[in-house]
Amino acid sequence: MILVFSLMGSLIPSAMLFILPFAALAYFFAPPTFNLNDPRDLPVVVAFLVASIIGTHLIGKVRREREVALEAAARLRRSEAELRDREKQWREIFEHNPVMHFMVNATGMVLNVNTFGATQLGYAPSELVGHSVLKVFLEEDRPFVRERVGLCIETVGQSHTWEIQKIRKDGSVLWVRENAKAMQWAEDKLVVLIACEDITERKRTETALRRSEAHLAQAQELSRTGSFGWNVATGEVHWSKETFRIFQYDPSTKLNPQLVVDRTHPEDRAAVRETIDRAFQNEEGFEHEYRLLMPDGSVKHLHALARAIRTASGDIEFVGAVTDITAAKQAEQQLRRSEAYLAEAQHLSHTGSWSWDVHRLEFVYRSAETDRLFGFDPEQAVSIETIRSRIHPDDLPRLQEVPRQAIEDKGGHFEYDFRILLPDGAIRRIHSVAHAVVGSDGSVSELIGTHMDVTEQHAARERLERALAALRESEQRFRDYAETASDWLWETGPDHRITRFSEHTSAAGILATRVVGLLRWEIAGDVEAEPEKWRQHRATLDARLPFRDFIYRTVTQMGSPIYVRTSGKPFFDADGNFLGYRGVSTDITATIRADQAERELRKAQAELAHVTRVTTLGELTTSIAHEINQPLAAIVTNGEACLGWLGRETPDLSAARCSVEWIIEDGIRASEVIRRIRALAKKGEIEMVPLDINDIVKDVIALVTRELVSHQVSLRTELTPALPLILGDRVQLQQVITNLVMNGIEAMQTVSDRPRELVIRSSHDDMGRVHLAVADCGVGITEEDADRVFNPFFTTKSSGLGMGLSICRSIVEAHGGSLSIARKQEPGATFQLVLPLHKEVVS
Repeated sequence: MILVFSLMGSLIPSAMLFILPFAALAYFFAPPTFNLNDPRDLPVVVAFLVASIIGTHLIGKVRREREVALEAAARLRRSEAELRDREKQWREIFEHNPVMHFMVNATGMVLNVNTFGATQLGYAPSELVGHSVLKVFLEEDRPFVRERVGLCIETVGQSHTWEIQKIRKDGSVLWVRENAKAMQWAEDKLVVLIACEDITERKRTETALRRSEAHLAQAQELSRTGSFGWNVATGEVHWSKETFRIFQYDPSTKLNPQLVVDRTHPEDRAAVRETIDRAFQNEEGFEHEYRLLMPDGSVKHLHALARAIRTASGDIEFVGAVTDITAAKQAEQQLRRSEAYLAEAQHLSHTGSWSWDVHRLEFVYRSAETDRLFGFDPEQAVSIETIRSRIHPDDLPRLQEVPRQAIEDKGGHFEYDFRILLPDGAIRRIHSVAHAVVGSDGSVSELIGTHMDVTEQHAARERLERALAALRESEQRFRDYAETASDWLWETGPDHRITRFSEHTSAAGILATRVVGLLRWEIAGDVEAEPEKWRQHRATLDARLPFRDFIYRTVTQMGSPIYVRTSGKPFFDADGNFLGYRGVSTDITATIRADQAERELRKAQAELAHVTRVTTLGELTTSIAHEINQPLAAIVTNGEACLGWLGRETPDLSAARCSVEWIIEDGIRASEVIRRIRALAKKGEIEMVPLDINDIVKDVIALVTRELVSHQVSLRTELTPALPLILGDRVQLQQVITNLVMNGIEAMQTVSDRPRELVIRSSHDDMGRVHLAVADCGVGITEEDADRVFNPFFTTKSSGLGMGLSICRSIVEAHGGSLSIARKQEPGATFQLVLPLHKEVVS
């Protein structure tokens, strides 16, 4: 009972509660079997009490442990409830968190996904759980996802963030920013918790911004327009990509306004500096065009436009655009050049363009050349009356008919001519070509065409017609000449056989039917006599070269020899193929015979001149004998003196040497006299050599000195030194001068009232010709005799033949010069000899 009661509470109260009933019962209803006063019962009582106390203690301990267990169980139950509540709460949070959450294992299999996340992807959570998380990624992103999950597994507890696209169930794209971390899970398994933030809108905005920037960059590149910004206060400069491209600076270049100036063309640099400085000072926008000189030497044209704005901080900032207008400038220049070319072409071709409104009857457009053709002022409008007044009245109906017909036919092309009456009365002829312009309504609205000034062509055509008429007349004239001329025309083929011959050659005794088909050397009669001439002629023909004045001998049909001079030139077809020769031949038999007669005459004249010279020498015999005797007498005297010097007892060798030297000098002098006499007396062919006229004069003087002395004539020479050389025969010219000197001496024989003086004067004129004058102071020549003095057989001398001056004049003219009588006031006569220079001297 005690143990039972101990279960109720503490031991002492349980024991007291148990003992007290037993004591009361034992005291009142039962004999005392058990007496506390009995010592025998005391151990029992003690044992009972000890046993009760131990039992009660044990029972109490058990009861307390049971109470502790109950309390622990109660706490566990409360903890479980709390955990369940928290799990529910967190699940609610997990499920309804507006952020997508994934829980995947190391293989990437989805362990859990919140409802929000699954719904955001268009799935139910059950459609994702148990499947690979790669299901919601693009194929190309899956390697990256594997790599990210692997990185999280390798770095447990560390967070990793990345941005990636997820694919919704409907195929649309969802951009997310994922934050993931690996952690331990049940049974120490690793899981990766992934929180996904929807950044689709941000990505869409960024994409739109990048697209906008790309579009702007593309637009700038396409329009060749770059943008720039310049904060004046901070000096910060911003250029767009296109601006860098335009200036060809590297995008990494540190920007400043000086870069613009450095790249500017030197001729525009001052203007650009001025524009920048003015914008900076006035704080206002600017607009200007300038050129850039690029590193490769090319030139760019830029148009820059900037606006000055004030920033939030109050600073001035220039924001603008710069456009590469090089292509536009080039196109503009080309357009201007094309317009200039067109205008120049119209001016050169005298062709004007125009457009005519067929209803309003006025020019819609007319070029400058059209105005020039009509004589209109380009700056003024012209009325229909003015236009009609410039049209020739005879041509006006035709011009008015053209638009009417175009309207009626609803189209068509027209070509017509008319005349323009210019204000100055001139007439300009126009050839016009036009076509009708048909509008969308099917009616003709305009005529477009050209006016070509054909005045010159018309005049040229008239001149051509006149020229053709004149040519036909000339052709007939030359045909008549050819048929009546003594020359005859011939033509040969490629084989040099005669194919055509003038029909009138019968007049020369050569029948055309006889020579046609023959070679020229087959009709010639001197081929064997002059083989070299014919060899050279055939070489010329083989070389297909023209030849001129080829002379050969042949015979007439009657067998008489004739001489023929022929000239010819080759002719070819349009392809350059040789077709033969054409030429003309002339019978020069009479000329040849005249030349032969002339040569005979010249020979006779030479004989006569020789006789004249010999006659002159006869007249000079005394003088010549004196000239020879003098050195011979001196030689004899010096020889005797030499013997005397040597015959002395002591020979004077020095004096003897001098005598011998004088003998030699006199011998040379005598020899020179004889040489000159022999030269003058010799008979030979003319020898033309370069000569000094002064030397010839000196030779003559040596021959006539004695005559001058014997006739008491003083000689005065005025010879100009260093005269240019002449080409002549020394003997013949000596004869001329000697004749003139001897004539002068004879002319002064009767002169007693004045000194007898003969003057020989040489000079040259401005043309370089050599002049020689022989003047005397004799009786002179009358006016009547002056015209006949050079005629053969005319003489004023009683014993003269009258051939001297005639021969002298022939000799001078044979030298290309002239011999004449010069008029003078003083008594006497002057003969003037003029000779041309030697060609080598002239050249």
